[in-house]
Amino acid sequence: MTPEITFDDFMKVDIRKGTVLRAEPFPEARKPAIKLWVDFGPEIGERKSSAQITQHYAPEDLVGKSVLGVVNFPPRQIGPMRSEVLILGLYDADGNVGLITPDKDTPDGARLC
Repeated sequence: MTPEITFDDFMKVDIRKGTVLRAEPFPEARKPAIKLWVDFGPEIGERKSSAQITQHYAPEDLVGKSVLGVVNFPPRQIGPMRSEVLILGLYDADGNVGLITPDKDTPDGARLC
């Protein structure tokens, strides 16, 4: 288990809802991945990411899907791509990642609370 944090610590992590605009295979990545372009609403805009989600998703199935992402991490270079957001997911029993998605219709940019 990880150490306890305060509510103020948690609030430093800016987790927002976005909608996948575009998704493509990412063959240059070390591990199988998909490139994502996600709209996080007018305040944040479109951000790029790489997600290791190929076991559960094909790129064409992701367009229009709602996702959650950490938007205040610094960008990270992943192969030839600069990832600007961390898309959140959970490991299944086989160690493959499934995306975390809201169960209600919420606007792009809505903040996790």
